[in-house]
Amino acid sequence: MTETSLHASLKSWYSQPGDQIETLVDGFIIDIRRGDLLIEVQTRSFSSLRPKLEYLLPSYRLHVVHPIAVEKWIVKKYRDKNTQPSRRKSPQRGRLEHMFKELIYISHLLPNPNLSVEIILTREEVVWVDDGTGSWRRKGWRIADRSLIDILERQVLFGLEDYRSLLPSNLPQPFTTTDLAERANIPRPLAQMMTYCMRKSGIIELNGKRKQAYCYAIPQSGRGIL
Repeated sequence: MTETSLHASLKSWYSQPGDQIETLVDGFIIDIRRGDLLIEVQTRSFSSLRPKLEYLLPSYRLHVVHPIAVEKWIVKKYRDKNTQPSRRKSPQRGRLEHMFKELIYISHLLPNPNLSVEIILTREEVVWVDDGTGSWRRKGWRIADRSLIDILERQVLFGLEDYRSLLPSNLPQPFTTTDLAERANIPRPLAQMMTYCMRKSGIIELNGKRKQAYCYAIPQSGRGIL
């Protein structure tokens, strides 16, 4: 697959002298190999990453790096060569909780002691090209490239307790997705995705119902760990 500028920049940023770049490990291409540690920069959906992780995690330590754009600039390149490209700031702002849109694909792997996930909050530039081959949502504009402007923050998640620490400290126990959405100040669909992923991985567990809403709670010590 064609590598984006964003992927190339993050791969270069993470690599150290002596690392093996784009190397073959048990039939899979790995972005960076550092001894027995495999580093994967995943700028696309985690659905494509799942088979690689399932196969390699029993034998290797894997560190998955995933960027989320807190600030995004959109550059439009028009089909008419006489029209100058435009640049505007996207109203969309990513935040750490958006990682659960991808983690749902590997939720069953989060308790694995060989897996760590690092979320990079970034400023990015996205190039749109007016060639009619893109999504109908963008009215035919195609995303041609993503590039890194800046790294703002990094969060490494290793083990279930790190994921539990992302829950708001003032969250009632037990809690509903409405409680989570309100306390974390996130849309309810994102809160639902977050609780689904956390429940599947054992980070939280079902704890009865409140009226028609399911309730969740942090498991007692030693429970919920696979």
